[in-house]
Amino acid sequence: MKPARPHRRRSWAEPYKIKVVEPLKITTRAERERAIEAAGYNTFLLRSEDVYIDLLTDSGTAAMSDYQWAGMMMGDESYAGSKNFYHLEEKIQKYYGYSHIIPTHQGRGAENILSQILIKPGDCVPGNMYFTTTRLHQELAGGTFVDVIIDEAHDPASLHPFKGNIDLQKLTDTIDRVGAERIPYISVAGTVNMAGGQPISMANMREVYQLARRHGIRIILDATRAVENAYFIQQREADYSHQTIATILREFCSYTDGCTMSGKKDALVNIGGWLALNDPELYEEASNLVVIYEGLHTYGGMAGRDMEAMARGIEESVQDDHIRARVGQVEYLGQKLIDWKIPVVVPIGGHAIYLDAKAFLPHIPQDCFPAQRLAAELYVEAGIRTMERGIVSAGRNKETGDHYYPNLELVRLTIPRRVYTQAHMDLTAEAVEEVYYNRDRIEGLTTVSYTHL
Repeated sequence: MKPARPHRRRSWAEPYKIKVVEPLKITTRAERERAIEAAGYNTFLLRSEDVYIDLLTDSGTAAMSDYQWAGMMMGDESYAGSKNFYHLEEKIQKYYGYSHIIPTHQGRGAENILSQILIKPGDCVPGNMYFTTTRLHQELAGGTFVDVIIDEAHDPASLHPFKGNIDLQKLTDTIDRVGAERIPYISVAGTVNMAGGQPISMANMREVYQLARRHGIRIILDATRAVENAYFIQQREADYSHQTIATILREFCSYTDGCTMSGKKDALVNIGGWLALNDPELYEEASNLVVIYEGLHTYGGMAGRDMEAMARGIEESVQDDHIRARVGQVEYLGQKLIDWKIPVVVPIGGHAIYLDAKAFLPHIPQDCFPAQRLAAELYVEAGIRTMERGIVSAGRNKETGDHYYPNLELVRLTIPRRVYTQAHMDLTAEAVEEVYYNRDRIEGLTTVSYTHL
């Protein structure tokens, strides 16, 4: 008899081949030390040419396919009624299911318009954890964001499979406290960014929808990474294990009344977004505002070629092989770090690995910016650029100037789509492990000056 084969995880490869390459600059440690010091230990202020592996964000950093690049050559740059707009509209209606589409230059353009047409001073917007630009637009319109995410989302070690879920009791209490008439909409994000890319379940989405309907409250989805959320539903909810990503996405969106979208993530493009609405009267109002802030309602701040690339990117984004490989690469890096006992947010999210800076650098107080310091150290170690998601991102009280102290103090290693190889992931893991080994030598930071970042 053959000896029993040891169980091991099967390898996988990307469902594409490389056709064009971009050479990367290799720097020395001394050069990186000078660069991060000149940037004030703020990774956003580094020059991209000085970065070897750029994990700052997955926003607008994807590699487009030959199909998308071919579409770029078919841009109809007519000021009104571009054929590319109608192609984009068709794809959004098919895969996301919304009736009316307004293109914007990116997601925050959609957030601005939505906030202006729905939020009045004194309103309350409940949601499953804030995102920076979303909350700011809500506040600028006079609203107040209220976090109604489940408690497990604030615990990086919790293995809850859907840490993006809304706590129905928290939501009910908020409605009872402020009144349904002061809630213009419930703000729901798929794969919640600030929680570590954690998904919301279909079951929870359905329950939130039913609760909202009873109170006559709209639900607006941040659909930026809704395709990744659909993947987790497929993998973690038994009823959806044999359904396609496209089918799951369409049902997920059906429990909402509209969405804001940054196409620079799931839709695999470098620029662009949209606002989608089912209510024709709100659509009419938003169409008038988009002309003021973005452009005509059939281009909204995008060139025709960009709309065509996005339309084609939407098609590619819902292909099961694509999203399995996309999330699989994130999981590959995350599992390496978990195996090496490095503190990360678990379960692994859809677009990034989040290092738990509090556990990584427990000797650095939160007001000495451990996540910001860790991000700087990773750059010095191997030229890897990452992003802080903690006390700096949380901001300050506008009246007192005091820090907000979030429970989560994280460093986000965000994986661009179709850009880096498994070898890059291996190098990244080894760099994180080296910094972790030498973590006792790392000191905190103090604020010297503020920028608009």
